[in-house]
Amino acid sequence: MSKVKTKYVCQNCGYSSVRWSGKCPDCDNWNTLVEEIQSTGDRNKPGLKNVKINNGSYRLITEIDSVNETRTLTHISELDRVLGGGIVDSSVILIGGDPGIGKSTLMLQLAEKISNKKILYVSGEESAAQIKLRSDRLNYNLGNFYILSETNLDIIQAVIEKEIPDIVIVDSIQTVFRPEIESAPGTVSQLRESTALLMYLAKKNNFSVFIVGHITKEGMIAGPKVLEHMVDVVLQFEGERTHSFRILRGIKNRFGSTNEIGIFEMTDAGLKEVLNPSEVFLSQRNYGASGCVISSSVEGTRPILIEVQALVTSSNYGIPQRTSMGFDYKKLNIIVAVLEKKLGIFLNKSDIFINIAGGIKIEEPATDLAVAMSIYSSFRDIPVDSETVLLGEIGLSGEVRTISYADRRITEAAKLGFKKIIIPKGNLKNINLKKFKAEIIGTEKISDAVDKLF
Repeated sequence: MSKVKTKYVCQNCGYSSVRWSGKCPDCDNWNTLVEEIQSTGDRNKPGLKNVKINNGSYRLITEIDSVNETRTLTHISELDRVLGGGIVDSSVILIGGDPGIGKSTLMLQLAEKISNKKILYVSGEESAAQIKLRSDRLNYNLGNFYILSETNLDIIQAVIEKEIPDIVIVDSIQTVFRPEIESAPGTVSQLRESTALLMYLAKKNNFSVFIVGHITKEGMIAGPKVLEHMVDVVLQFEGERTHSFRILRGIKNRFGSTNEIGIFEMTDAGLKEVLNPSEVFLSQRNYGASGCVISSSVEGTRPILIEVQALVTSSNYGIPQRTSMGFDYKKLNIIVAVLEKKLGIFLNKSDIFINIAGGIKIEEPATDLAVAMSIYSSFRDIPVDSETVLLGEIGLSGEVRTISYADRRITEAAKLGFKKIIIPKGNLKNINLKKFKAEIIGTEKISDAVDKLF
């Protein structure tokens, strides 16, 4: 007889304990420990001495034949870019995002583009009629497309093994459950075991799986971190409801780069690809306004020109505000400290607001110089030339450090007609200045950049 025991598992981080606690000792979140039933198994279970090993179960790597990686193009260039060139056969792809961001719409659009493939759409949140209404509203022509409104994984497995589809879409993983596990759907045990079963079926039957997942209030994919470790690809669908742009970002990819992003625009007809994001992000910029500076960010292999906006105003409180949207808050505080120390401007009585126009988030350091000069421009109320692009990382001593992919950034800026590009002086030696019509100026310190701009 197997003994049944209970344990308390944190629904946020996966920490388990034999006793209930109001606060998780591992992630410090409150009221996340939920009781789950586990079976310890039979103590008389035979040991390793009875296990038989097949002769072909392990081999030298030199004895294994190389297999070409087979991919299926989705014909959505932005999605193919993030996936690394298409969907790899037998891969498991986890896609997360806020409610209403467009995850289900992207999956339906994917199904329309590859209608030559047999697709099974498993919906645990919507009925088949609701999905049909959405596809009709978006005018999608879905041919070889099957809808299964079911949450029981035993039934889902039976349908998969009967139909053997090319692609399975599960929307969402938080709604499906395995009946043999007594915990509720969405718990750590159900998420882990459901994902493990889908992975097993994908590898066994050679089909690809898209798993749609919810995210927590912190912006992380709901469930234990082990869920992201199990799958092959993790994609994050980002965006603000007040903005029409959506960004598909690669968090993990066993078959490609994790630095790529795909940019979409949400329209009445579904998600529209943004093939030239630089023009889109700069289409509504203000010419001649103080605090507005153009910079460039490289996401994967593609440079994107962005507008950095800063507003510096007198503070009405004892502690000034520091607010940033799309830019790292901690890095903003460092840049402000460097400006005060090296340029002699006093910002300790000023509120500072930074915004990356278009709702995009910037994580690389090459935009530091643009952020610093936008703050200086707003503080002095002197505009920066609208035909100038600023690139460079700022060190704690006020130096402008070299950046990566400087040639690609300059090429993109020159293609869009910018006349002057200020870059770190260390990058000048690796750039052929004659092939660009724009004036390229090197700078070593932020004080030099101020002299060249104002």
